[in-house]
Amino acid sequence: MGTINKYLLPLLLAGLIAGCGQNQDNQNAADGEQGAPKASLSDSARQGDDRGGEKLVTGLPDFTALVEKEAPAVVNISTVTHREAGKGPDTSQLPEMLRRFFDEFGGPGGPGGPGPQGPGGRQDVESLGSGFIISSDGYVLTNYHVVGEADEIVVRLQDRRELDAKLVGSDPQSDLALIKVDAADLPVVDIGSSDDLKVGEWVLAIGAPFGFDSSVTAGIVSAKGRSLPSDNYVPFIQTDVAINPGNSGGPLFNLKGQVVGINSQIVSRSGGYMGLSFAIPIDLAMDVADQLKDSGQVSRGWLGVLIQEVDRDLAESFGLAKPMGALVAQVQPGSPAAEAGLQPGDVITHFDGHEIQRSAQLPKWVGALKAGTEAEMTVVRNGDEKTLDVTVGELPSNPQQAMNQGGEQAGPGADRLGLSVREASPAELSRVEAGSGVIVTGVKPGPAATAGLRQGDLLVSLNGEDVKSPDDYRRIIGELPEKGSVPALINRGGNARFLALKLGD
Repeated sequence: MGTINKYLLPLLLAGLIAGCGQNQDNQNAADGEQGAPKASLSDSARQGDDRGGEKLVTGLPDFTALVEKEAPAVVNISTVTHREAGKGPDTSQLPEMLRRFFDEFGGPGGPGGPGPQGPGGRQDVESLGSGFIISSDGYVLTNYHVVGEADEIVVRLQDRRELDAKLVGSDPQSDLALIKVDAADLPVVDIGSSDDLKVGEWVLAIGAPFGFDSSVTAGIVSAKGRSLPSDNYVPFIQTDVAINPGNSGGPLFNLKGQVVGINSQIVSRSGGYMGLSFAIPIDLAMDVADQLKDSGQVSRGWLGVLIQEVDRDLAESFGLAKPMGALVAQVQPGSPAAEAGLQPGDVITHFDGHEIQRSAQLPKWVGALKAGTEAEMTVVRNGDEKTLDVTVGELPSNPQQAMNQGGEQAGPGADRLGLSVREASPAELSRVEAGSGVIVTGVKPGPAATAGLRQGDLLVSLNGEDVKSPDDYRRIIGELPEKGSVPALINRGGNARFLALKLGD
């Protein structure tokens, strides 16, 4: 009883304070009849009508009917992964702000943490997540990071049945997985269209945050087509719906009761919800699910280029009216892009009928095409627009080759860019698969340092001209303008990228 009183006392005091405040307001209203009346929400709405303006917000939605109808098709997923004793999943490379839910959720003895030891000292790691039934014969869609590495998968329905599930197929690139339970006549969700979503629209999530079954949270769509550093092929739906560990793989509904997304990630410094949640669009997810059901794997289009964002300085140096498009920093030999004639320094502004405003949009449109599809792209090359036809290839399992860089001692004194360079050896060029270039041996304060060049970088081209030797480099810098931005193509650790050098500042 003493413990109960300990926790009830603050609540009782809060109730008394609130009650006193309410009584004081009532007294003030009775005593101050000459004062202006307080406006309620309904009064504000009526005032909007009186002013003749159209009401842009009509009120808060009632989600009760939606939850009653759709919640039975939302499931809880528990998994067990067998690991050697003392070894857990490697999360050291995950960004702190974008950790996957199941890595954030738990600790020793808790959900998402190590469970009891199995045979031979094996450690069983348990995890929780959510999913939803997309067909009455038992197909369930969820996140890859919920079930992709699991050895045992159990699906619990709202009627408390627990069914063993098998993994049909998974796609780490989109963080999606399809599992199957042996059952019939199951409730299914209604599938909507994420393309029809509008920013500001109400959405609702159902899942099992922290293991609490069938929890419902609501919010609005904050943005669409959001790109995240760890995902190249998903144009995320950003919401302010409260999503926490255990919500992963659960559905995001619109007000029609249709699934428009799959809750996948949060931005968090603490591991819990901080106002930013990201969902995979259902249009993309259903295409992946169909491919997984048919073949167990996903085929994506591939160009074979390394691209980067175009900022204001690069736009100026390449003669663009504004920053837009995807700047091609490297073209892989023998790739579809190479066969189409794409070159480093090209800025892709349109692909397959889609305008490319930001570089992150290009992988999504390319990946959406099947291998063998012919597409048309518009590029800006040396200030002129060109149209190229490309036959999209199939994304390899490891499209980025591992490459190392070389770098030696400092060479001659720095020049007007703040650089000193030397000849690149055939071995150094071979390691990064470059045809030519010079090695940066020193960087002093100046345009190059400001742009981000480092000792050991391979300088491939400058102001649109190939740098084949130190003599070429000296000639080119002697011809550079006194002021303005010029592009420099470098190769760092096997990754090519353009930098804009500001001259005369």
